[in-house]
Amino acid sequence: MQEPDITEDLIAAHGFTPEEYQEVLRILNREPTFTELGIFSAMWNEHCSYKSSKKWLRTLPTDGPQVICGPGENAGIVDIGDGQAVVFKMESHNHPSYIEPYQGAATGVGGILRDVFTMGARPIAAMNALSFGEPEHPKTKRLVAGVVEGIGGYGNAFGVPTIGGEVRFHAAYNGNCLVNAFAAGLADADKIFYSAASGVGMPVVYLGAKTGRDGVGGATMASAEFDETIEEKRPTVQVGDPFTEKRLLEACLELMKTGAVISIQDMGAAGLTCSAVEMGDKGGLGVRLNLDAVPQRETNMTAYEMMLSESQERMLMVLNPELEAEAKAVFEKWDLDFAIVGETMEEDRFLILHGNEVKADLPLSKLSSTAPEYDRPWVATPAAAAYAPSDEVLGFDPVEGLKALIGSPNYARKQWVWEQYDAQVMADTVVAPGAGAGIVRVHGTEKMLAFTSDVTPRYVRANPVEGGKQAVAEAFRNLCASGAKPLATTDNLNFGNPEKPEIMGQFVGAIEGIGAACRALDMPIVSGNVSLYNETDGQPILPTPTIGAVGLIASEDDLIGGVPADGDFLLLVGEGNGHLGQSALLAEAFGIEDGDAPHVDLDAERRNGDFVRENSALIHAASDLSDGGVALAAFEMADASGLGVSVDVDGIAALFGEDQGRYLLACGFDQAEGLMIAAGQAGVPIAQIGRFGGDSVQLSGATAPLSELSALYRSAFADRVA
Repeated sequence: MQEPDITEDLIAAHGFTPEEYQEVLRILNREPTFTELGIFSAMWNEHCSYKSSKKWLRTLPTDGPQVICGPGENAGIVDIGDGQAVVFKMESHNHPSYIEPYQGAATGVGGILRDVFTMGARPIAAMNALSFGEPEHPKTKRLVAGVVEGIGGYGNAFGVPTIGGEVRFHAAYNGNCLVNAFAAGLADADKIFYSAASGVGMPVVYLGAKTGRDGVGGATMASAEFDETIEEKRPTVQVGDPFTEKRLLEACLELMKTGAVISIQDMGAAGLTCSAVEMGDKGGLGVRLNLDAVPQRETNMTAYEMMLSESQERMLMVLNPELEAEAKAVFEKWDLDFAIVGETMEEDRFLILHGNEVKADLPLSKLSSTAPEYDRPWVATPAAAAYAPSDEVLGFDPVEGLKALIGSPNYARKQWVWEQYDAQVMADTVVAPGAGAGIVRVHGTEKMLAFTSDVTPRYVRANPVEGGKQAVAEAFRNLCASGAKPLATTDNLNFGNPEKPEIMGQFVGAIEGIGAACRALDMPIVSGNVSLYNETDGQPILPTPTIGAVGLIASEDDLIGGVPADGDFLLLVGEGNGHLGQSALLAEAFGIEDGDAPHVDLDAERRNGDFVRENSALIHAASDLSDGGVALAAFEMADASGLGVSVDVDGIAALFGEDQGRYLLACGFDQAEGLMIAAGQAGVPIAQIGRFGGDSVQLSGATAPLSELSALYRSAFADRVA
């Protein structure tokens, strides 16, 4: 096939700025071939190179005594004792899911699972964080249906429990939904596999499914804004096969026991290009690939197509040559391709051969670790004016306020979503979706792992620093409310176009807040993903830095996993002053998104969270307070138990304010007394504010039957969105 000429239009179509293309010419001292242009484009785009974010990501805390492996590998790894480790990461598949919701979401799940098992871990849990446009927008229902079906279709068939996540709706996502996928796995701490190649002349082996034309250019597409040409990008979306991925998992874990694996890397974004370059660069080696040996499922594929294909269910490995026969036998047993496609080289070189022709000959290190890095101009987000509630807001009927929340798809019960996911496969799920954190048992032990994901985008837009802190603090609270000791976090940083100083300012502020909270709460960032250019026709999404967090429950004695009992007291831990700015009540009941985000006192967060966890034996049920404040959390606890609740705090601000660092606890009389004493000794504010029992919900004197409210809560999501 005749390769096209390198023109200005072709250069622009590959996402290069004129300055970046001049740097390519300087590095090569010649014009690149078409394949080389594609390779540079794949490795230098935002999705792979993090060129706008690296400067700021380096400021995040990534170390701690619990951290075995921080950012830079396929996933982060944290010690959970007894020679075991939890391996986890969160990653976005936003652009593909908007173009083709089922396959975009499905392959997002497949990609994050491979990130986990390529480290030698068996996946044990998955979550997802989803953001969609307004329910009434013409695309929303199709996107919700396709994304949820894709997540369930892939995860269920693969056989991993989906145990939690979040779903939100806002007009800012009308043109660009977010699909953030999380996976976690278990590994022996002394049997971790890394991606850095080592040894000169070692075989480079292609593993898994065959290469096709799906996903060619996917990473470049994910590094650009959307416009009216969106439908033309459909071929850049990958196609997944969960049954092949299941076989790939079993084959890889079996292969790892043979000693044949020197290093291994998932083929994700930019496929063969990115996996080979990253393995070589981390090991300080070059790589030669012969594309004639690549297993292909389509005929007449070009070097460009093979290097940039994002066909799924594939791995790249550097092999111990003495064990080639054993390794090949494993993959043949699982009916998967095993092909030696190249070798490592001492010189800094990425050499691509196809049909006895050199299609690319590049300095490998220039593609990855020395890719462009920008210190983009940014402006801090202006301080938001304090919100002064009107008489209409302060005089609003509390029950009507609660109905506005639980009748919204943002806060209604989302069983329509999670009932499409298998939460019980593997039979170790302790707390399924619907709680603040999902919990799975560490098989064969008393230990459990708790997982949660959190962010409040309207806070981040109003105040990126406080919003960034709050995302981490809410994840911390959700873990503490389950009895789990928070261990570490992964982040998925979703923002608009970083070339706009105000968007870059949101990013910088959010990173500052996330870093401060991770340090104060001892929850280092061990992995993550940055997704930029989430805009359509110049309209950005809300800044959405999703935080995924993992906590450890040492034994069942520490678990807070029950529901309130009849007669239980309702205790409020923490202090508040009725902060209504940027609150869920204002947004849902009044259509107002004004004011500043609530302030996050990280010392109080740490103190109050430790108190809840240390007194777990006295607590029947617990909930952190966030969106909707006391009123929504108390109702959710009542709904879960089938018991009414009376809440004795006065006024809309006290009921619906979203002050941070707070929890609701349900416990018996003797336990309440014990908690009061312990709180006094620990300097933790605590107060009894209500009681569980009966069949109605009472808020500041306003009353409604629990059955009526629960019916609304459990039907509103499907009524509005399904």
